[in-house]
Amino acid sequence: MILPRHDYQTTKMAPPEPLHRNLDRAVNQLLGKLKRRPARIKYWQQQAEKIIRQSLLLRELGNEELTDRLLQVKAVCRRKGSEIREETIIESFSLIAEASERSLGIRPYVVQILAALALQQGYLTEMATGEGKTLTAAFPAILTAWSAQPCHIVTANDYLAQRDAEELSPLYTFCSVTTGWIEGKMDSNERRHNYRQGVVYTTGKELLADFLRDRLSAQGQWDAPRWQLQRQLGTVQPSSNGPVLRGINTAIIDEADSVLIDEAVTPLIISQPQPNQALNEACLQARKVADNLNSGADYQIDQHYREITLTPEGRANITALSVDFRGWFATEERREELLLTALSAKEFYQPGRQYLLDDDKVVIIDEYTGRMMPDRSWRQGLHQAIEARENLPLTEPNETLAQLSFQNFFRLFKKLSGLTGTAQETAAEFWDIYHLPVVPIPTNKPGQRKILPAWVFPDQKSKWQALCTEVAKCHQHGQPVLIGTRSVASSEKLAGMLTELQIPFQLLNALKHREEAEIITAAGTKGQVTIATNMAGRGADIKLGSGVLELGGLHVILSEQHESKRIDRQLQGRCARQGDPGSVRTYTSLDDAVLRQNLPRPILKIVDRRVTRPMEIKLATAACFAHAQKVAQRKTFQQRKAVLESDKWLSQALSFAAPNVALQ
Repeated sequence: MILPRHDYQTTKMAPPEPLHRNLDRAVNQLLGKLKRRPARIKYWQQQAEKIIRQSLLLRELGNEELTDRLLQVKAVCRRKGSEIREETIIESFSLIAEASERSLGIRPYVVQILAALALQQGYLTEMATGEGKTLTAAFPAILTAWSAQPCHIVTANDYLAQRDAEELSPLYTFCSVTTGWIEGKMDSNERRHNYRQGVVYTTGKELLADFLRDRLSAQGQWDAPRWQLQRQLGTVQPSSNGPVLRGINTAIIDEADSVLIDEAVTPLIISQPQPNQALNEACLQARKVADNLNSGADYQIDQHYREITLTPEGRANITALSVDFRGWFATEERREELLLTALSAKEFYQPGRQYLLDDDKVVIIDEYTGRMMPDRSWRQGLHQAIEARENLPLTEPNETLAQLSFQNFFRLFKKLSGLTGTAQETAAEFWDIYHLPVVPIPTNKPGQRKILPAWVFPDQKSKWQALCTEVAKCHQHGQPVLIGTRSVASSEKLAGMLTELQIPFQLLNALKHREEAEIITAAGTKGQVTIATNMAGRGADIKLGSGVLELGGLHVILSEQHESKRIDRQLQGRCARQGDPGSVRTYTSLDDAVLRQNLPRPILKIVDRRVTRPMEIKLATAACFAHAQKVAQRKTFQQRKAVLESDKWLSQALSFAAPNVALQ
């Protein structure tokens, strides 16, 4: 008798296409350039102008007539599924544009329709900040919902997911489309209800976590074919233990470089605490030994590669200091591994930069967004080593149940598109990994942003003093200032200096994240000074207050260049939106991390000899900073590539990589 396999109840997913290599990769890159050719933008421009003209003719229709037309097009989209003809797209977008004006009071610009057409064709659009990306994403989302396909609009954080879903809800309702949104504190029943809506706003982290949890629960704990049949018949109860996701078909990624590039440095892991008293004791012992070791004599620090190397003297001291320790300290290899982790926690991880202490817990700070990540922890004993250094109770290490990289997850979607203000720097990676061609979208109005000369200083002290002088000058004239910092520690330091100068300010960092919307909204008012970490660079809409236009608009100051040029451009984009005036200035110093960690030592010595006083950044110095950023970006690209490769290895070697998802 033939018995069914133990996994007969589970569902399988088609694996993503394998990545191209060598000559195939070169040919693939050429195809990507062809997809990005300007002729496509000209064609979409003509279509967008046609759509706007048709939408203006619809003003004569009453609401009932417009609703009937919308329902007719919805029925056509439902019959055609994903194979919607061009004439249907043009008619649909014309109707949605008119519906937008009636429900939201907003008539889309030609450039927004142009970008929506690109999204419908599976492109990643680079739209300048303030050009209306939120409304643009709704156009292809409505068509997908009309086609009865699951549609997820992925945003950078929970706040934006809720905000966008609520702001566009009148438009979706007018178009007979239901909406939902997901946030971290929702339980499974709330998630299941929201995922059943036509368009769902969520974050990449929440979407991938729910996907992995569904795959775990599918391993024999529920009958997938029966559940699918019940869903089709409408007999599934709200309390069902079935999957929370309706499925994955279409994803529109807002702030795509943040979701698909920055967050892709680490995989998402579903885990559970696993008691390990021996590890916790070893971490405490390692901290005691590390406190008695001296930099230079016992170990060497390589800031460029963030590595620590033990010296022969250091090894001898470790052996002597740990002579009474047992367990993990019994073998030399494990002993040195523990000490290197403890020393890394001591030298490379500082409160206010890589983590914060919140309610007696170590909370990781995302380097690219400046936001706290309370649900994440470092692996391989590093989290416990940092807790030991901060004299906090040690948490139990986590046991991995499932993991998957963001790259491979989003490559599972049948249709992927996205929007962001900064994509050109990573256009090749978007095409290589996600098969997403990048197209720049022209602005609705000519830009008036002034890029003022950048300055470089020999040290941090002189840089901060000069920056405060410029802030005081702008504040005296009433011009609002937004100052971007790379870390919580830097933002707190600047806040202290401005307090001494009696300059009022608003501070936005990971400690003040709950007031983000209010602080950003007020950043454009006359006389306002705002200090913000990278978290102010995503989804923020800074509108100028009364009398600010005459003062030159919002003035943005970068207090340090980021490792990624994209992050610098994001902050620059906070000013001069929609044709408003604005200005940007960058302050840097030779002590900045981007230089110290990414420039070769011989070049650093030359720069140190050259820059002995404050000076404008000229060609040679600018080239050094540009090279340092390129080196840093290559490092992070290699990290993302390693994460992608580890998915493949885990899929082949272990069962918990991504249940029921075979990766190639």
